[in-house]
Amino acid sequence: MEINAFPRQFARTRRFTLGAPSRFTVSPDGERVLFVRSVSGTDPRGSLRLYENGEERVLAGPTASAGPAAYAVDREAHVVAYALDGALQVVTTDGGVPRHIPTAGPVTDPRPSPDGTLIAYVTGGALRVVRTDGAQDRPLAEPEDAEVTYGLADHVAAESIGRSRGYWWSPDSDALLVARVDTSPVARRHIGDPANPALPPRSIRYPAAGTANAETSLHLISVGGGHTPVRLPHAAREGDAPSGAWNDLTFEYVVTADWDSAGPVVSLQTRDQRTMWIIAVDPATGGFSLLSRQTDERWVECRPGAPLHTASGTPVVPGVRGDARTIRIGNAFAPDGLHVRAVLGAVGERVFFTASEDPTEVHVWSYEPESGFVRLTDGPGVHSAAVGGDTVVLDSRTPDGHTVTVVRGGKPAGRIAVLTEEPLVTPRPVHLVLGERELRVRLHLPSWYEGHEGGSGKLPVLLSPYAGPGLQVVTRARTWHTAVCQWYAEQGFAVLVTDGRGTPGRGVAWQRAIVGDRLTPVLEDQIDALHAAAERYDVLDLERVGIRGWSFSGYLAAGAVLHRPDIFHAAVAGAPPTDRRLYDTYWEERYLGHPDVQPDNYERSSLLPHAGKLTRPLMLVHGLADDNVLPVHTLRLSAALLAAGRPHTVLPLSGAGHQVSQEEVAENLLLLELNFLRKNLGA
Repeated sequence: MEINAFPRQFARTRRFTLGAPSRFTVSPDGERVLFVRSVSGTDPRGSLRLYENGEERVLAGPTASAGPAAYAVDREAHVVAYALDGALQVVTTDGGVPRHIPTAGPVTDPRPSPDGTLIAYVTGGALRVVRTDGAQDRPLAEPEDAEVTYGLADHVAAESIGRSRGYWWSPDSDALLVARVDTSPVARRHIGDPANPALPPRSIRYPAAGTANAETSLHLISVGGGHTPVRLPHAAREGDAPSGAWNDLTFEYVVTADWDSAGPVVSLQTRDQRTMWIIAVDPATGGFSLLSRQTDERWVECRPGAPLHTASGTPVVPGVRGDARTIRIGNAFAPDGLHVRAVLGAVGERVFFTASEDPTEVHVWSYEPESGFVRLTDGPGVHSAAVGGDTVVLDSRTPDGHTVTVVRGGKPAGRIAVLTEEPLVTPRPVHLVLGERELRVRLHLPSWYEGHEGGSGKLPVLLSPYAGPGLQVVTRARTWHTAVCQWYAEQGFAVLVTDGRGTPGRGVAWQRAIVGDRLTPVLEDQIDALHAAAERYDVLDLERVGIRGWSFSGYLAAGAVLHRPDIFHAAVAGAPPTDRRLYDTYWEERYLGHPDVQPDNYERSSLLPHAGKLTRPLMLVHGLADDNVLPVHTLRLSAALLAAGRPHTVLPLSGAGHQVSQEEVAENLLLLELNFLRKNLGA
């Protein structure tokens, strides 16, 4: 049966991501679209491709074992640089073939200068530059010791803030704004491989809540070798910052940086995250002037892609208006009730961004002074875009699947192929709005079940949420998550998925509802949705309720059986951050403050103190190479459960990280979870 082959398909396709085009770049004249896509829906090797004149062609194909996964271009999208197995490769979009350029070492993040004559790259912590023809490879900044890097993002920036870059070219191609990161203050953590005891543990720098972050400074470095330190402000002024139980006004976080025609612009955030300054940097002196100051009693959140400037220099900055996260373009604010998700870019004076009116949908919008705010996408789904000239590439995930449409002059001009495999199970979600908080919910029932109400016997219920900050799974889009939920439904479960308080897209107050307690409000929303769904669909058996999850939802699953065994009868908890003190500074301190100042918040939100409450079957799963949620989280909870005499199951995944990528492991993990839930819920 096809349904039995689904776990293998899920693993082989890497959650149905293989074959999906991504990382779109549109040339400024709108004539060319660059993107990467793996060879097929089952072949992970990437290829760099070009869409032009209505047709696709390969710019750089894969080797026997790998292919381009990321790239960067010059201003005109003519020169393209990428790394392949650590080697620097360059290709042009006018029909040239890829060329290997010798470098001083394995290459990270190569980026052409805007004029296309130079390529900067990082190797061994040093920022170097080489001519596009391969000549004059030379260092621009070299690390003073092994704990220092130039041109790379630190852990918090890359993993929590979302800033993956560490250097930015000047528009004139004569200088770069460069991040220098010193990780020496950050505590070391060691990750060993028990299955390979001959190997030494891997040492990483990991800034846990309440401990030191890496120190990031910025430098203006000319291609001729001149260095000018940027004189960043050390801290916000005390009188300008909101007060609270914990205040740390030191500007520890470089949230965004860029260098456009208006000059270098940097967003800085204080350690307590309640103050953000957007500053303009003088490229000649390294001094700064304040462009914008934002404060918030909880935290200031920057929108991806902002700030930026239009061609005339009009600033586009993030902000809050009423209960909505918004943007301001000059003096124009996004319409009331519109929750801005990300700024996509600007073409001339026209600014493109994504936003939601309904939290289950994300649409592409534009603004220009003459026409105002206009929504560019129609059908339900989650839409994004890349822009250049009069071309808009719409990347759309809808209830029917994934499409990429090239729009020119406002009219569809072609499609870019999506090669992902069709899931062997067809998702059949029922979208619901439940309870007094109008919770957005997906319900999956078996396709073979006769009738959604009053059918042939009751079904055990499986909650499969994420429910954490930064991610929604209840959307009008077909994703890997909807396919997995439907697969569980076909096994005899009623599968319920709820986005509760703390998830994005529902306004500022909704996101802030978990401040001080990361578990209780989230768990309440899952329970409320369960009961409201059962009132509407009497097929749900409230005497057989399970919950499964990974990362935040793994934490939620374990917390559910610990705190509410009257509701939940079994749980599978994958990679759960059980001790909030051990997770990273940025996420934990945003919601819980400093653990030394507000220890009750951490005690309330952690699971270890409640281990003795376990009375229901619990399976803990963790990759032993996980450097995001370290394995210590699961091991300490297991130790606490054992000390309390509470039976439980632990499944360690040797060699697996936070994302389980090994095909056999990913396939069999689904099957083992299913067997555990069937056994304990009687599906």
